[in-house]
Amino acid sequence: MGTAHNEAELGQIAKTVLMPGDPLRAKFIAENFLTDVKCFNTVRNMLGFTGKYNGKEVSVMGAGMGMPSIGIYSYELFNHYDVDAIIRIGSAGALQEDIELKDVVMAMGACTDSRYSYQYELPGDFAPIADYSLLEKAVGTARELKIPVKVGNVVSSDVFYNGYTKANEKWASMGALCVEMEAAALYMNAAKAGKKALAILSISDHILKGTELSPEERKVGFKDMMEIALRLA
Repeated sequence: MGTAHNEAELGQIAKTVLMPGDPLRAKFIAENFLTDVKCFNTVRNMLGFTGKYNGKEVSVMGAGMGMPSIGIYSYELFNHYDVDAIIRIGSAGALQEDIELKDVVMAMGACTDSRYSYQYELPGDFAPIADYSLLEKAVGTARELKIPVKVGNVVSSDVFYNGYTKANEKWASMGALCVEMEAAALYMNAAKAGKKALAILSISDHILKGTELSPEERKVGFKDMMEIALRLA
Protein backbone atom coordinates (compact mmCIF):
# COMPACT_ATOMS: atom_id res chain seq x y z
CA MET A 1 0.00 0.00 0.00
CA GLY A 2 1.26 3.50 -0.85
CA THR A 3 1.71 6.56 1.35
CA ALA A 4 0.16 10.02 1.19
CA HIS A 5 3.02 11.08 -1.11
CA ASN A 6 3.84 7.93 -3.07
CA GLU A 7 1.33 5.60 -4.73
CA ALA A 8 3.84 2.80 -5.42
CA GLU A 9 3.20 -0.69 -4.09
CA LEU A 10 5.91 -2.66 -2.31
CA GLY A 11 8.21 -4.27 -4.84
CA GLN A 12 7.76 -1.56 -7.48
CA ILE A 13 10.79 0.45 -6.30
CA ALA A 14 14.35 -0.82 -6.67
CA LYS A 15 16.79 -1.17 -3.77
CA THR A 16 18.77 1.82 -5.09
CA VAL A 17 17.04 5.10 -5.94
CA LEU A 18 18.56 8.08 -7.73
CA MET A 19 17.00 11.36 -6.61
CA PRO A 20 17.30 14.57 -8.61
CA GLY A 21 15.40 17.52 -7.22
CA ASP A 22 13.36 18.10 -10.37
CA PRO A 23 10.80 15.36 -11.17
CA LEU A 24 11.17 16.23 -14.87
CA ARG A 25 14.85 15.38 -14.60
CA ALA A 26 13.82 12.02 -13.15
CA LYS A 27 11.66 11.54 -16.24
CA PHE A 28 14.57 12.56 -18.49
CA ILE A 29 16.90 10.04 -16.83
CA ALA A 30 14.31 7.27 -17.08
CA GLU A 31 13.64 7.95 -20.76
CA ASN A 32 17.27 8.39 -21.80
CA PHE A 33 19.29 6.06 -19.58
CA LEU A 34 16.98 3.21 -18.52
CA THR A 35 15.20 0.37 -20.32
CA ASP A 36 11.94 -1.44 -19.45
CA VAL A 37 10.74 1.68 -17.64
CA LYS A 38 7.58 1.77 -15.52
CA CYS A 39 6.22 4.84 -13.72
CA PHE A 40 5.41 4.09 -10.08
CA ASN A 41 4.41 7.54 -8.81
CA THR A 42 2.57 10.62 -10.09
CA VAL A 43 1.26 11.99 -6.77
CA ARG A 44 1.87 15.77 -6.64
CA ASN A 45 3.69 15.28 -9.96
CA MET A 46 6.72 13.99 -8.03
CA LEU A 47 7.43 11.47 -10.74
CA GLY A 48 9.10 8.14 -9.97
CA PHE A 49 10.24 5.43 -12.37
CA THR A 50 11.80 1.97 -12.17
CA GLY A 51 13.79 0.50 -15.03
CA LYS A 52 17.05 -1.24 -15.83
CA TYR A 53 20.55 0.09 -16.36
CA ASN A 54 23.01 -2.43 -17.81
CA GLY A 55 20.54 -5.15 -16.81
CA LYS A 56 20.27 -4.08 -13.18
CA GLU A 57 17.08 -2.67 -11.67
CA VAL A 58 17.26 0.95 -10.55
CA SER A 59 14.67 3.58 -9.66
CA VAL A 60 14.75 7.33 -10.12
CA MET A 61 12.42 9.78 -8.40
CA GLY A 62 12.20 13.52 -7.86
CA ALA A 63 12.91 14.86 -4.38
CA GLY A 64 11.69 18.44 -4.66
CA MET A 65 13.48 21.48 -3.27
CA GLY A 66 14.83 21.73 0.26
CA MET A 67 15.24 19.49 3.25
CA PRO A 68 11.56 19.22 4.23
CA SER A 69 10.78 17.82 0.77
CA ILE A 70 13.63 15.33 0.41
CA GLY A 71 13.10 14.53 4.08
CA ILE A 72 9.59 13.24 3.37
CA TYR A 73 10.39 11.29 0.21
CA SER A 74 13.63 9.71 1.42
CA TYR A 75 12.08 8.78 4.79
CA GLU A 76 9.29 6.92 3.02
CA LEU A 77 11.66 5.21 0.60
CA PHE A 78 13.92 4.00 3.42
CA ASN A 79 11.22 3.09 5.92
CA HIS A 80 8.11 2.15 3.90
CA TYR A 81 9.59 0.80 0.68
CA ASP A 82 12.70 -0.92 2.07
CA VAL A 83 15.09 1.00 -0.19
CA ASP A 84 18.73 0.33 0.74
CA ALA A 85 20.47 3.31 -0.86
CA ILE A 86 19.55 6.76 -2.14
CA ILE A 87 21.90 8.76 -4.33
CA ARG A 88 21.06 12.44 -4.62
CA ILE A 89 22.04 13.91 -7.98
CA GLY A 90 21.60 17.65 -8.06
CA SER A 91 23.03 21.09 -8.64
CA ALA A 92 25.11 23.20 -6.28
CA GLY A 93 26.76 26.60 -6.06
CA ALA A 94 30.55 26.57 -5.73
CA LEU A 95 32.21 28.23 -2.75
CA GLN A 96 35.91 27.68 -3.53
CA GLU A 97 38.12 29.34 -6.15
CA ASP A 98 39.46 26.05 -7.54
CA ILE A 99 35.98 24.72 -8.37
CA GLU A 100 34.61 25.48 -11.82
CA LEU A 101 31.21 25.33 -13.50
CA LYS A 102 30.22 21.73 -14.47
CA ASP A 103 32.65 20.24 -11.91
CA VAL A 104 31.40 17.21 -9.98
CA VAL A 105 31.47 17.34 -6.17
CA MET A 106 30.86 14.38 -3.87
CA ALA A 107 29.56 15.30 -0.43
CA MET A 108 31.61 13.46 2.17
CA GLY A 109 29.82 15.49 4.82
CA ALA A 110 26.99 18.04 4.87
CA CYS A 111 27.11 21.07 7.16
CA THR A 112 23.75 22.71 7.66
CA ASP A 113 21.91 25.72 9.06
CA SER A 114 18.80 23.55 9.41
CA ARG A 115 17.29 22.30 12.67
CA TYR A 116 16.31 19.02 11.01
CA SER A 117 18.24 17.02 13.62
CA TYR A 118 16.25 18.40 16.58
CA GLN A 119 13.79 15.52 16.20
CA TYR A 120 16.42 12.99 17.30
CA GLU A 121 16.82 14.68 20.72
CA LEU A 122 20.59 14.32 20.63
CA PRO A 123 22.77 15.82 23.38
CA GLY A 124 24.84 17.75 20.81
CA ASP A 125 25.26 18.47 17.09
CA PHE A 126 24.98 15.55 14.65
CA ALA A 127 27.51 15.39 11.77
CA PRO A 128 25.68 14.16 8.64
CA ILE A 129 28.05 12.09 6.48
CA ALA A 130 27.83 9.96 3.34
CA ASP A 131 27.96 6.19 3.38
CA TYR A 132 31.65 5.40 2.89
CA SER A 133 31.13 2.33 0.70
CA LEU A 134 29.03 4.36 -1.75
CA LEU A 135 31.49 7.26 -1.66
CA GLU A 136 34.50 5.02 -2.24
CA LYS A 137 32.79 3.27 -5.15
CA ALA A 138 31.69 6.61 -6.63
CA VAL A 139 35.23 8.01 -6.54
CA GLY A 140 36.57 4.82 -8.13
CA THR A 141 33.91 4.95 -10.83
CA ALA A 142 34.77 8.58 -11.62
CA ARG A 143 38.43 7.61 -12.00
CA GLU A 144 37.50 4.80 -14.39
CA LEU A 145 35.44 7.23 -16.46
CA LYS A 146 38.24 9.84 -16.26
CA ILE A 147 35.84 12.35 -14.70
CA PRO A 148 37.64 14.65 -12.23
CA VAL A 149 35.78 15.07 -8.94
CA LYS A 150 36.24 16.95 -5.70
CA VAL A 151 35.34 15.27 -2.41
CA GLY A 152 34.68 17.06 0.86
CA ASN A 153 32.26 19.03 2.98
CA VAL A 154 29.26 20.79 1.47
CA VAL A 155 26.60 23.05 2.97
CA SER A 156 22.91 22.14 2.99
CA SER A 157 21.02 25.38 3.57
CA ASP A 158 17.37 25.96 4.38
CA VAL A 159 17.63 29.42 2.81
CA PHE A 160 18.01 30.25 -0.88
CA TYR A 161 17.54 34.02 -0.57
CA ASN A 162 19.58 34.56 2.57
CA GLY A 163 19.17 37.80 4.53
CA TYR A 164 22.52 37.10 6.20
CA THR A 165 24.69 38.23 3.28
CA LYS A 166 27.96 36.87 4.69
CA ALA A 167 26.69 33.31 5.15
CA ASN A 168 28.43 31.88 2.07
CA GLU A 169 31.68 33.68 2.91
CA LYS A 170 31.66 32.14 6.38
CA TRP A 171 31.05 28.61 5.08
CA ALA A 172 33.73 29.07 2.42
CA SER A 173 36.22 30.11 5.11
CA MET A 174 35.70 26.69 6.74
CA GLY A 175 36.53 24.90 3.50
CA ALA A 176 32.99 24.00 2.39
CA LEU A 177 33.13 23.18 -1.32
CA CYS A 178 29.64 24.22 -2.36
CA VAL A 179 26.14 24.96 -1.14
CA GLU A 180 22.93 23.04 -1.89
CA MET A 181 19.68 22.36 -0.05
CA GLU A 182 19.06 18.65 0.53
CA ALA A 183 22.03 16.42 1.43
CA ALA A 184 22.04 16.90 5.22
CA ALA A 185 18.44 15.73 5.65
CA LEU A 186 19.04 12.78 3.32
CA TYR A 187 22.12 11.76 5.31
CA MET A 188 20.28 12.05 8.63
CA ASN A 189 17.35 9.97 7.40
CA ALA A 190 19.77 7.32 6.17
CA ALA A 191 21.66 7.28 9.47
CA LYS A 192 18.46 6.89 11.50
CA ALA A 193 17.17 4.11 9.23
CA GLY A 194 20.53 2.31 9.05
CA LYS A 195 20.62 2.78 5.27
CA LYS A 196 23.04 4.28 2.72
CA ALA A 197 23.11 7.72 1.12
CA LEU A 198 25.39 9.82 -1.05
CA ALA A 199 25.03 13.22 -2.72
CA ILE A 200 26.77 13.72 -6.07
CA LEU A 201 26.53 17.33 -7.16
CA SER A 202 27.18 19.20 -10.39
CA ILE A 203 28.26 22.83 -10.12
CA SER A 204 25.68 25.02 -11.85
CA ASP A 205 26.84 28.40 -10.55
CA HIS A 206 29.73 29.94 -8.65
CA ILE A 207 28.53 31.92 -5.64
CA LEU A 208 31.72 33.93 -5.15
CA LYS A 209 32.53 34.55 -8.83
CA GLY A 210 28.94 35.30 -9.84
CA THR A 211 28.98 32.94 -12.86
CA GLU A 212 26.32 30.39 -13.82
CA LEU A 213 25.35 27.88 -16.48
CA SER A 214 22.46 28.43 -18.85
CA PRO A 215 19.57 25.92 -18.63
CA GLU A 216 20.89 24.17 -21.76
CA GLU A 217 24.45 23.99 -20.39
CA ARG A 218 23.13 22.47 -17.17
CA LYS A 219 21.71 19.50 -19.09
CA VAL A 220 25.07 18.76 -20.70
CA GLY A 221 27.05 19.39 -17.51
CA PHE A 222 24.91 16.98 -15.49
CA LYS A 223 25.71 14.03 -17.77
CA ASP A 224 28.93 13.14 -15.88
CA MET A 225 27.13 13.17 -12.52
CA MET A 226 24.33 10.96 -13.86
CA GLU A 227 26.72 8.42 -15.37
CA ILE A 228 28.63 8.03 -12.10
CA ALA A 229 25.42 7.64 -10.10
CA LEU A 230 23.88 5.11 -12.47
CA ARG A 231 26.95 2.89 -12.22
CA LEU A 232 26.55 2.74 -8.44
CA ALA A 233 23.09 1.16 -8.68
